[in-house]
Amino acid sequence: MILVGNQPILLALPFVLLLVLVILCLWWSKRRRDRSQYQEQFVSVPHVPLCTATVIPISQGSYGKLEEIPFSVPPRFTSSPRIVEKTEVMETHGDILAHRGSLFVQSLYPVGTVLAGLYSSEVVAPPPGMATRLCFSVEYRHGGEQLAISLLRLGNLPPRFHGNITLVQLHLLPDDRRPRQAKARGTGPDPEFNDCFLFQVSRVRVSQSTLSMCVLSVSHDSKRHAVGRVLFPLHGELGQAGRILWKDLDTENDHYCSELGDILVSLSYNLTQQRLSVEVLKGRGLQPLTDTDLCVRASLQIHTQVLKVKTSATVKADDDAALELRTSFKLRTEHVDEACLRLEVRQQNQKVPSGPSVPLGFVVLGPFMYARGPQLQHWMDMVNMPQQPVTMWHGLCMAT
Repeated sequence: MILVGNQPILLALPFVLLLVLVILCLWWSKRRRDRSQYQEQFVSVPHVPLCTATVIPISQGSYGKLEEIPFSVPPRFTSSPRIVEKTEVMETHGDILAHRGSLFVQSLYPVGTVLAGLYSSEVVAPPPGMATRLCFSVEYRHGGEQLAISLLRLGNLPPRFHGNITLVQLHLLPDDRRPRQAKARGTGPDPEFNDCFLFQVSRVRVSQSTLSMCVLSVSHDSKRHAVGRVLFPLHGELGQAGRILWKDLDTENDHYCSELGDILVSLSYNLTQQRLSVEVLKGRGLQPLTDTDLCVRASLQIHTQVLKVKTSATVKADDDAALELRTSFKLRTEHVDEACLRLEVRQQNQKVPSGPSVPLGFVVLGPFMYARGPQLQHWMDMVNMPQQPVTMWHGLCMAT
């Protein structure tokens, strides 16, 4: 039995249900329309350029569930890329590759060219002439206060050294105590090195330093022979950094027969005994007075103080006299950088035979405050190679 009071509610209920049904139908229709548009956007396979790998479409036609979203795997390089004929590359990219090399990705995209000339080990030939020359470059790196020496090659090595091993010892005078050594990568007249060495030196000291490069030849019996050396002052030479330099070696023949003659000197220093050993073996090209005897006087001094003087026995004057001076001096390690050795060749006074001898010429060997050139290098070699005799010729200077 239906109550009269509730009759309006019962009459409105079908309209409410109908309204809800219409709303559901509209929502369902809109959803289907949206889904249809989404599918149509991805059904067609996208265009793939010829230069890419094959695109693999997934779920192109039908979809198992409404929640699935179609996608495709992006292109990737495979182990066997598509080979493109060279003619095709040149036709499509002729204007781009006109100045490029043949390095490509997928044989289509030019990456660049490796300029072989920049990596060639060949160095410009030495200047004309028969002098033995050393090729190197010098650069100072202000950021790290480093002096970079690039040792490249040696040119016109004398024939007697062609079969030997060639070494170059580098020193930065006057402060460097640890020599650097380079070994040639081959033999023959023009051995190559292609080595780089770094010296830690301040900006103030670098302009006051001298680069010393001594060339040695090691024979099959392990004996070292001095070929020559290059002394290169760095003052004013760092403005053109990186340029290739050719410098002639100062050989023994270059110093042969100075105005007063030369003497052959051997030095060695014993660290354990703190003793300096000196030998004057012989002289050459000496210019003594007629019918006089010669002797050698060796004196060791620190600053202006003479510590000890020793004199050899007299020998008959000759152009190639055998000056046999063999002696030693007590020299403490802390005084090695303060001491110097003065060697004098003396001759008897012709006017007063019984009187004292007069100096014919002298040479001073020592550190930077006393000596330069070969005399300085001889002293540095002695310090850097303790207990090993170092022999070198030295020209005599005019005695005052």
